[in-house]
Amino acid sequence: ISLHPESSKRAKIIAMAENTLLNNRYQLETRLGSGGMAVVYRAKDLMLERTVAVKVLREDYSNDPAFRERFRQEAKAAANLSHPSIVTVHDFGLDAGKLFIVMEYVPGADLKTMLQTRGRFNVEEALPLLIQACAGIGYAHRAGLVHCDVKPQNMLVTPDQRLKVTDFGIARALGSINPNEQSKVVWGSPQYFSPEQATGAAPSPASDVYALGVVMYEMLCGRLPFTGNTAAELAQMHRSVPTPPPSHFNANIPPALEQIILKVLSKEPSARYRTADQLGRVLMTFNRATTVSPVVEAAQPPAAAATANSSASYSAPPKPQPRPAPPVSAAPPAPAAPLQAPAPQPAAGIRQEDPLDIDWGTWALGLLAAVAVLGLVPLWTWVILLYSR
Repeated sequence: ISLHPESSKRAKIIAMAENTLLNNRYQLETRLGSGGMAVVYRAKDLMLERTVAVKVLREDYSNDPAFRERFRQEAKAAANLSHPSIVTVHDFGLDAGKLFIVMEYVPGADLKTMLQTRGRFNVEEALPLLIQACAGIGYAHRAGLVHCDVKPQNMLVTPDQRLKVTDFGIARALGSINPNEQSKVVWGSPQYFSPEQATGAAPSPASDVYALGVVMYEMLCGRLPFTGNTAAELAQMHRSVPTPPPSHFNANIPPALEQIILKVLSKEPSARYRTADQLGRVLMTFNRATTVSPVVEAAQPPAAAATANSSASYSAPPKPQPRPAPPVSAAPPAPAAPLQAPAPQPAAGIRQEDPLDIDWGTWALGLLAAVAVLGLVPLWTWVILLYSR
């Protein structure tokens, strides 16, 4: 029996609709992207009438118990985290042999796509995004999880510059990590994983900090610190090759920020910041300092503003140059302290205090009080001797 062409077309449309409706609730609409394990779609939650993102495990991995368990672990790990800088997981399910995770829909693009499109970021653009990434990953650390796969592909940035971390597929619970463990299989991305991960050693929050350092390096330099043709070559570079100073590729990176990046990319975990929260606080302090400096410059005279600007970039202030003696009626200006507003000058007509100008009246009253107290000593001595007889 042959179907009419119009009927055949209608049947295909119906079949397509049935294939894109998961769990009789999530209507898949547009493919957003894909990775090694899964494909991500924008979808419509028909029950709550909202847009969501649905991550569907690839069919060739759906029958592999190891991949199914890893996929389930991602949903479980992320579902227990609630933070503005982490993508929220709404649901997890299995439909017609397809495993899927339902997450909040984040408009915008991932950070890697942004880097490929626009190139490197300047410091003022990069720091707010990095601080948000540290906040999200630091929250996971406090919740007892190591992300283990921090990279710009797993950071989504909205049009209003909000960043959210996603993909906890290989996250590890801190309680399940043996510090002495050694694995022959290394999970993660070779361009971003830490030296200890490259050797198969146990990951730690400091491993995520290292990966954040690689992301920071890439954002500010427009390139990765290490590039190689194979995963093994990249792993060897992370383990033993010194990190090229970021200023070699971007001369506009302040020396203090360069030192932060190089500390984060230390080969030894103990030489880095211990958690993403610590790194985030350091970056916030640096960001506040560089934000405050223009205000300080505006409040200072030209010479003092130059000194404050030098302090804002974390370089040594210039030595003061000798100047002609000022007129007797004017007080010499005090040198400006780094990142502080200058001391207020006395108003016109108000005499300044002279440290050598002695107040003799106060001294006379003090001396009189001392004499009066000492004069009471004989009286009390006589009273004690009188009553002790």
